[in-house]
Parts: sequence; C-alpha cells; structure tokens
Amino acid sequence: MSVPESSSERAEASLLRQIPAVDELLGRATLRALAEHVGRRLLVDATRRVLQSLRGRIASGQLSRVSVELLEQEIVAATQATAALSLRPVINASGVILHTNLGRAPLARQAVEHLAETAAQYSNLEYDLERGERGKRDTHTDRLFAQLLGAERTLVVNNNAAAVFLALNTLAEGGEVIVSRGELIEIGDSFRIPDICVKSGAALREVGTTNRTRLADYEAAVTERTRVVMRVHPSNFRIVGFTECPQLEELVELARKHKLLLLEDLGSGCLVDFTPLGIRGEPPAAASVKAGVDVITFSGDKMLGGPQAGILTGKRTPLEKIRQNPLFRVLRVDKLTIAALEATLAAYLRGDLQAIPALRLMHITREEIAARATRLAERISTQPGFRVQLEDGESVIGGGSTPGQSLPTKLVAVAHARHSAEELGALLRRNSPPIIARLEHDRLLLDLRTVFEEQEDELAEAFARL
Repeated sequence: MSVPESSSERAEASLLRQIPAVDELLGRATLRALAEHVGRRLLVDATRRVLQSLRGRIASGQLSRVSVELLEQEIVAATQATAALSLRPVINASGVILHTNLGRAPLARQAVEHLAETAAQYSNLEYDLERGERGKRDTHTDRLFAQLLGAERTLVVNNNAAAVFLALNTLAEGGEVIVSRGELIEIGDSFRIPDICVKSGAALREVGTTNRTRLADYEAAVTERTRVVMRVHPSNFRIVGFTECPQLEELVELARKHKLLLLEDLGSGCLVDFTPLGIRGEPPAAASVKAGVDVITFSGDKMLGGPQAGILTGKRTPLEKIRQNPLFRVLRVDKLTIAALEATLAAYLRGDLQAIPALRLMHITREEIAARATRLAERISTQPGFRVQLEDGESVIGGGSTPGQSLPTKLVAVAHARHSAEELGALLRRNSPPIIARLEHDRLLLDLRTVFEEQEDELAEAFARL
C-alpha cells in the first residue's frame, strides 16, 4: 500500500522537474560566450556545483521557484570565481612596510623588468658564456655580494630558515652548537632555533641566562664535541634593562682560539646603516664580514628589499663545504629569484637606494605623508556619510625587524554614519584591488607611507564606490 505524497513533497518534486539539464544551460548565449573565454571544462564543473546546491536548497524548503536567469547568474559567478587567480595585488594602507602577510618587500621596478626579461626566454642561468660550458647559478649573485660586503663566498637558498638549517647541518651535524639562552628565539609560524638545531643533526648547548650571557659562559661550554658557536640576532623582540652579551669581535676571537666556526643569523639582512632614520639594533651584514664571522645568514625580502631568499655569506672554506651538501640542491633558488635579487643588489652598487621600494618607503618624511594625507582626506570627506580627520601616528617596518621602533607618520582616520570600522574594512577588502587598512579602537586608519602615489586615486575612488 503506497503512502500518498504530502503537499511539500509534491512541491519539491515539481521544483526539481523545473531544473534545466546541464546541456540546456550550456546552450544559452551567455554561457556559450563564457565557455569560449574560460574553457568548457571549468564551466561544466561550475554548472554541476550550482545545480547540486540548488537541489539542496529545494530539499530544505528554501526555494519556492526556479529561475533560469538567476541560475545562469550563479553559474557565471561560480565559473569566474574558479577561473580567477587567487594571488592578487593589494593596496597596503596599513603602514607596515615589510608586511609578512602581504608579501613583505615589494620588488624594485628594475628587478621586475630583469625577472620578466630572463624568465620569458632562455638564459645563461648555469652556462659559462666565456668558456662555452656548464657554469654555476651562484655566480650571478656571488660577485655582487663580494663587492657589497667584501665576502669571499655567497650562496642563496629559498629563505633564511633554510640557510640556518643548511649551515648547521653541514657544519655541526653530529656535534654541538653553542647558543646563548637569550637567543633561542621563535620567529613567525613557530620556527624555533632549538627545533632547527635538532632537525639539522646538531646538539644544542645552551649557555648563560635569558638576559645575561658572558664570554666566560661560552668558553666553559666548549668541549671536544663543539663544532659551531652561533649568534642569533633577536630580530623580533628586545631584552632591556639588566642585560649583557659579548661583543661580536670577542666571539670571533673565541672561535679562532678553539678552532671553531662562528655562525651568525642576522635575520633581517641590512646592507646599509639605518641609524640616520632613528632605526637602531639592525647591524649591517658587512660589519659581520669585516669582523671575521665565518658564516652569516639573513633574509632577502626584509631590510634588503629583494625577493624571498636566504643568504649565506662569509668565508670561502665553510661556504664551499655548505655548497657540497646534497641538501643545497633541495633548497636552492630558481632563475626568477636570482634575477630579482641580482637587479636589487645592482641598485645598491649604483647607490640608487630610492629604486628599492622598501627603502624608499622608510625614508618618506612625516611632512611628505601629511601633504598626501590632506589631499586624500579632502576627497573622502566629499562623499556622503563619511567623517574624516588627520592625526599623528606611527608606521612600523615589520617582518620581524626593528621591534619597539617606529617611523612618524600622519594617519587618515575614517568613520561612517552607518558602517562600523570593521564593516568599512571588510568593504575595502572586497574592492578590486583589495585595500588593507588598519583597524584600531573601532576606527579605520589609512597610513599612506605604504600606499604608492599612483594608487591614491584608486584609494579615493574606492570610498566613492562605497
């Protein structure tokens, strides 16, 4: 005996019968044109997903009718979302120059041009043009670091974490590495110095205390198993007050006395002196080379202002040994990174620091930012519902560099009659290109230090569209 259908079941069955077949939908003019643009496969997959979602909404009683026109719009939106590239340029109005989540240092125009030129065709990446035989990719940047730092040898891997790991694995595997307790740091994404020592095959020997480590502590820790003395620059924090640590030159002398290698992780990778900007505590890499450190590591996309990379530089003998480690090939960089890094270093050699965006942004004065902020505030304030005011503020370098230090700036504080600061921030992130602002105390703040001048019109027009 069959059970009669309820009215809701009959309504659901009726709606399901109204759903067009996939081929019928794909035959519509709009979707035929879209298929020519993105390809039939993407369109078919998106259509099936939309239809599956539609059936679910019908089953849950959320729909009372099926509109082919609305269905077509959903399919177009779903297809475009799938076809769109996920990695997108954004406008950084946060005032954080080396914003890790936004890609850290933007590349110099010359670096982008050199990258595009060499990537779009064959290059002499590993070919010696003079000898007409196979060469090494290291040579393109090695010569530049030699001129800039006075280093005997330089290698490039994919990031500074890899550089530290590779150095420890090569120089201290099976032995001990001495590190001050005050330098057992953790950087972004839970990368910890003790963990990297363990993974490298080296045994960590901690000395001193969190705030005070003396040269005698290092001396007392040296045994027949000691291979490396490691100094780690605390890039993302500061210990102040009752503190003590040996001078770099003292550690160099200690390593020589005991026939050990001195490894220094500089982290941020300064190639110039930033003290004229009031930025202290970020020693230039050349000073470590001059002091006699055996191997120095640092990042390429922080204070250096280039692409993501890990630099190993210093003395020839330990670096050649690192070069022979099979893991070097695992961690080496490709032609795109080498091209961008080479062009960035060339700007340093020319003395053209203004060509490097990160360095240029650090040098903008508060007065220059204030003039631009005034113009932007006037444009935003003409839009209905907006209240705008200027106020003093601070930009930060970011990227785990210069903790506790900032650069003076002028902020544009924006409020709206109907939208909260959080809602305004969400709307700006949906702009094309997305705009990343700062949210503080239920206020939306714009810091033009990290907004390029050619982006200001787009920034103002985004508020007009809101």
